Amino acid sequence: MPYALFCNDAQISKAYPSESDVWKLAQRSGLVVDVVADDERPGPRRVLDNGYEIASCQAAHGEDPAKNKAEADQQTRMDQQTRMELELNS
Repeated sequence: MPYALFCNDAQISKAYPSESDVWKLAQRSGLVVDVVADDERPGPRRVLDNGYEIASCQAAHGEDPAKNKAEADQQTRMDQQTRMELELNS
């Protein structure tokens, strides 16, 4: 079952093969915040910003969650390479 990012019950991302893939997308988008530990859980824990959630979904007709993941991974690699080049050139 694929997963996606939702805001106020509306799907706002493409479908991805796993929940962890959507967590990575949310992290890159700045939607993950660390919350101070409570008595039940030691250390900070990751949570989504208010109004956002990750849930299982149906892929849209013709949508391929594995292809979405591959494209997101490629974009991440390109972004990392660009940052490295900028750092080297500064």
